[in-house]
Amino acid sequence: MYYPDNLVEEVRARNDIVDVISSYVRLQKKGSNYFGLCPFHNEKSASFSVNQPKQMYHCFGCNKSGNVITFIMEYENYTFMEALQLLADRAGVTLPKIEYSKEAKERDNLKARILEAYKEAGKYYYYQLRSEAGQKAYEYFKDRGLSDETMNKFGLGFAVTGRNLMYRYLKSKGYDDNVLKEMHIFYVNEREGMTDMFWNRAIFPIMDVNHRIIGFGGRVMGKGEPKYLNSPETMVFDKGRNLYGLNIARTARKNNIIVCEGYMDVIALHQAGFNQAVGALGTALTSGHVNLLKRYTENVLLCYDNDEAGTKANLRAIPLLRGAGLSAKVIDMSPYKDPDEFIKNLGADEFENRIRNAENSFYYEVRMLEKEHDIKDPEGRTRFSNDVAMKLLRFEDSIERDNYLEAICARYHINTDSMNKLLGRLAAKGEGIPEYERPKSGMYSKNREPDEGRKKTQKLLLTWLSDEPAIYQLLRKYLSPDDFTEELYRKAAELLFDQIEQDDVNPARIISCFTNEEEQSEAGTLFNTELPKFNTKQEREKALKDILIKVKTYSFDKKRENSDPTDINMLNSVIENKKMLEELRNLKIELSE
Repeated sequence: MYYPDNLVEEVRARNDIVDVISSYVRLQKKGSNYFGLCPFHNEKSASFSVNQPKQMYHCFGCNKSGNVITFIMEYENYTFMEALQLLADRAGVTLPKIEYSKEAKERDNLKARILEAYKEAGKYYYYQLRSEAGQKAYEYFKDRGLSDETMNKFGLGFAVTGRNLMYRYLKSKGYDDNVLKEMHIFYVNEREGMTDMFWNRAIFPIMDVNHRIIGFGGRVMGKGEPKYLNSPETMVFDKGRNLYGLNIARTARKNNIIVCEGYMDVIALHQAGFNQAVGALGTALTSGHVNLLKRYTENVLLCYDNDEAGTKANLRAIPLLRGAGLSAKVIDMSPYKDPDEFIKNLGADEFENRIRNAENSFYYEVRMLEKEHDIKDPEGRTRFSNDVAMKLLRFEDSIERDNYLEAICARYHINTDSMNKLLGRLAAKGEGIPEYERPKSGMYSKNREPDEGRKKTQKLLLTWLSDEPAIYQLLRKYLSPDDFTEELYRKAAELLFDQIEQDDVNPARIISCFTNEEEQSEAGTLFNTELPKFNTKQEREKALKDILIKVKTYSFDKKRENSDPTDINMLNSVIENKKMLEELRNLKIELSE
């Protein structure tokens, strides 16, 4: 963290979370909290809660949590430092200049100059499209059905014919060759110097989620190869972590995001009213793309070209999306090749109908397998069943796997018992994804809960202690930050226990100690887990003791897994831990009414 904790806390404390979030979300007070529609996922009933005393927010729908800094990072897609600067400006707090190393300062200055140069280049291309020289490209866009409003919305432009017109223009604006080389929109030749990469091409500016131009795509006018040319990656442009059109789609407030291939597909869909469409910038969908999508939606609709390459792209994307916990469906565009052609011929209403009837991604995968086998032939049917079983093994959730197994067996008239036996044989060989991932040490107990169960228990305890700090005094003899098995949880517990000791409990301040967006959101959930409802004081006391015992047991198991079982110190620890657990089981916890 570049700034001291007390300065970060001052900025956070001077930005009331209700005031800040109210400028983005309509909030209504209900009881002690404020509620509104969550800005991070589509919903019809308000599950987004803002707690003013705690200075925290939590969505009971998508489970996002955090403080005011987290909110700005999530909503604006800002870094920690960018969010802090915005809130400091809002509160009238002057942040001191950050002391960078010489190398870091030079790198940041270069990145800033590159972004400025891209913006200047985008303006130049934009002007040329609307000049007499750009008439050819303007007519091309018009012939593709684009309105002036749409062209302006996406900042479309034109690169006129010439060896170094853009180079000379940017030089006239004061940019030196070091910056221009790093933009990667010029060819560099020792004899001829720098020449423009884009000429005689319709230009598609590529923007990041904050509307900053980070690259360009160009479509040749007339004959020429390649038909489409994209600027390569730079220090500000990572193709695997940016999606064309996401700067608009992220605020579309739809319950899905449509992923397609080309620039024109994205633009045509936006013009037709589907402003949740994005494009993968000429590359296959990556885990970086998927993580980006996950920030804004739980539902992804794949709309790649209706050809062999598009099918392969779908089949590559589906496991990535499923692995990230996203729901994926595939839009059928037959008889047309791509969304642009589809919209032109059948219109927006029919495309909306195709969205409603998009195919479940697992059914799509199985249907593509069916094309590879002759399922009327016994041998082909056997191979088909084996391939389906391999895909079923990818489901780690046994209930989800069983549901798909029954549905597929019914659809293809496969005996369910036979398929279950096949799954068992394949899993025994280590094929696919096994139902249970066992610790590497081999120490495994059937009674142990999976990681999510452990995390939930630890979250319950931290939330309970932050809500009722007095309880900590009853547990401090038995509990330490090291009992929390996740590093982030351990750090949060250490900060919370210190706050309790100083009688100054402030979970929102704890969240500010994490500068990474995902870590901030995760830290927020530690203090917003819904506690069980108890009918009696005795129930509360028993539940608290049970949670404490579980946390201590998980902590001990984790330490044992990572240690040498022949270590004498480990043996002593086992004995001590058994004594403590027995003491806890006999402990009588008395809570106040």
